[in-house]
Amino acid sequence: MKSIAFITLLAFGLVARVAAADAPPTDVVLYDHAKVDDAFAKGLPLLINSSYKIQAGRRLMAGKVEIHEHDTDIFYVTEGTATIITGGTMEGGKPSGPGEIRGDSITGGVTRHLGKGDVIVIPAGVPHWMPEVSNPFLYLVIKVTK
Repeated sequence: MKSIAFITLLAFGLVARVAAADAPPTDVVLYDHAKVDDAFAKGLPLLINSSYKIQAGRRLMAGKVEIHEHDTDIFYVTEGTATIITGGTMEGGKPSGPGEIRGDSITGGVTRHLGKGDVIVIPAGVPHWMPEVSNPFLYLVIKVTK
């Protein structure tokens, strides 16, 4: 339960940071492998601005159903496996922050299996849920904001 509470607080913190995000950089940004490895070890964001977000996703257990009203998610799997369900209807959905809804399950979605090297694009507004993940499941997340 403590880890779920921490993840929830982290998510709220990310939403708050995004609301006050700066404009995208106008110069090249480089994150060396040590910083990227550290971000994956902790599941942290690398860069957040008003147009896009880059995060090192790390899941150790199933998550909640998510709908992002303004962000398209692009995942690139770097380690592990996951089952992801997309589309359908979210059950038990409640707002979790500006433009963000979290729920308990999906009815009528499409089930896919993700593994190392896979890329999946989830458009804004599409429910998605990872009910099963390996420990750990690591993925680079690019969130493109409308």
